[in-house]
Amino acid sequence: MNKEFQMNVEDFISKEQRYLVNTYSRLPVVFSRGRGSRLWDVEGKEYLDFLGGLGVANIGHCHPAVVKVVQEQMENLVHVSNLYYTIPQIELAEMLVEISFGDKCFFCNSGAEANEGALKLARKYGKENFGGSKYEVITAFRSFHGRTLKTLAATGQPDKQKPFEPLPPGFKHVPLNDLDALKDCLTENTCAVMLEPIQGEGGVYECEVDYIKGVRELCNQENLLLILDEVQTGMGRTGKMFAYEHYDIEPDVMTLAKGLGGGLPIGAFITREEVARVFKPGDHGSTFGGGPVATSAAMAALKVLKKEGLIDNCANLGSYFKQELEKLKEKRPIIKEVRGKGLMIGVEFHRDLPGRPAFQTGREGIAQDIVLKFFHRGVIANNIGDNIVRFLPPLCIMREEIETVLGIFDEILDELER
Repeated sequence: MNKEFQMNVEDFISKEQRYLVNTYSRLPVVFSRGRGSRLWDVEGKEYLDFLGGLGVANIGHCHPAVVKVVQEQMENLVHVSNLYYTIPQIELAEMLVEISFGDKCFFCNSGAEANEGALKLARKYGKENFGGSKYEVITAFRSFHGRTLKTLAATGQPDKQKPFEPLPPGFKHVPLNDLDALKDCLTENTCAVMLEPIQGEGGVYECEVDYIKGVRELCNQENLLLILDEVQTGMGRTGKMFAYEHYDIEPDVMTLAKGLGGGLPIGAFITREEVARVFKPGDHGSTFGGGPVATSAAMAALKVLKKEGLIDNCANLGSYFKQELEKLKEKRPIIKEVRGKGLMIGVEFHRDLPGRPAFQTGREGIAQDIVLKFFHRGVIANNIGDNIVRFLPPLCIMREEIETVLGIFDEILDELER
């Protein structure tokens, strides 16, 4: 235990409130160390991380392979402008092209930037190939594509948009898994459809197989680009390297971030040659995007995913986790539904049960209460709104750790039902 930190936890929180813009609802903990699927706070308390930095820590915290290449790269070259070539950027692009549908990569710093670049690419592709009126992009309700103004406009959550209106024009939203609604929304101005294969921030809702295949076919018929936002689902999170592989289709553009960098900030979009060529020098860029340190870390993380069999571990333990949560649902009627693929799982709760009041939380909702109770028992999870708990553990998670969390979950629900 670090005694210096132990004496100052409340001071750190007080300083945060004094000096940082109030944009996060933080839990009262100051983390100082992470390894694999574990985190430790400044008081030395250990936590099981079933959120993985919102899906960033795919290969676990501070993986030695990533730490090693970052240290080495920091000693050699940290940054040069994208006006010059660097070897890690080129080699990472080659690796991503080899494992995906695409031919070309663009690197940036985050998922929002990746989506912003994909949207610009779609507009230019539409205008250059089919005329100047092609600018509209259709996305789904409950989707989440980022917090920049344009990606916020793409996001299908009115409550997140309203405080920042007016938003950039050019976006329409339709119900997920309703192909007829999508068809009805098409106009001569439509240039692309943008979907998350599994909506993460929106509540862990999956695209149905027939739906996404139908969207692919519709895009082919109508000369539209299909953009898949795999910022959260990519890099093995769903039990395959990319979630589109579950659907036996390929997108025209795919965006990545979160799990790509082994913990370092990096985003990317990948696309086909025919689409990529509409971008010319000066059309798009990113000062820090694809820097040597972040791309070296991403290459190391990708090698770890393959070498340590983490995607297979994700598929196997994800199935086990979901199956056990389904059993818990049978035992605890307050659980409405268990959703997701691999280690991207959402548990939705009924807001009420017939003949019996719902859990008396006294606060904002059942899900937040459960997340707080997990936190006090040393487990990090996340609530989406009032009634959905989300799990995004590192892909290196072990069966015993899942069993521990399942046991704690059952105890929490039992406590709340009393």
